[in-house]
Amino acid sequence: MRLRIVAVGRLRSGPEKALVDDYLSRFDKTGRPLGLGPSEVIEVEDRKGGGPAAEAALIRRAVPDGATVLALDERGRRETSVEFAKRLGTLRDEGRRDLAVIIGGADGLDPTLRDGADFTLSLGTMVWPHMLVRVMVAEQLYRAATILAGGPYHRV
Repeated sequence: MRLRIVAVGRLRSGPEKALVDDYLSRFDKTGRPLGLGPSEVIEVEDRKGGGPAAEAALIRRAVPDGATVLALDERGRRETSVEFAKRLGTLRDEGRRDLAVIIGGADGLDPTLRDGADFTLSLGTMVWPHMLVRVMVAEQLYRAATILAGGPYHRV
């Protein structure tokens, strides 16, 4: 199952980008034998300032046809890392070819995009900078792959 993180905005070179790249590289190495990956980050940017509705159009264009869409939103479901890993394993086992994790801009996701997602997930009740959300998502993907592989990275 291919994985695409679709995020509003550009992540410049720096520690956050290095962490995202590192965790996704680890995810690809661990996940490929499990049928997970490859992964990629697609960045979209609304240069005209159209807000969440304009960002939603750009996000929709970046999501592969037929992909399962996971929207990150503060109102979404909160899952443990183990539950998230099981969700990825189930999607893979159902034969889903693509998973798109979408991260909105500073004003969040357009309601039509959020409501049209296959599921929404919250990373907690706090608000996080978008650059850190990418790091957290990449790390959780790697953690999920190690859980499914039975590796020692995740400790309970």
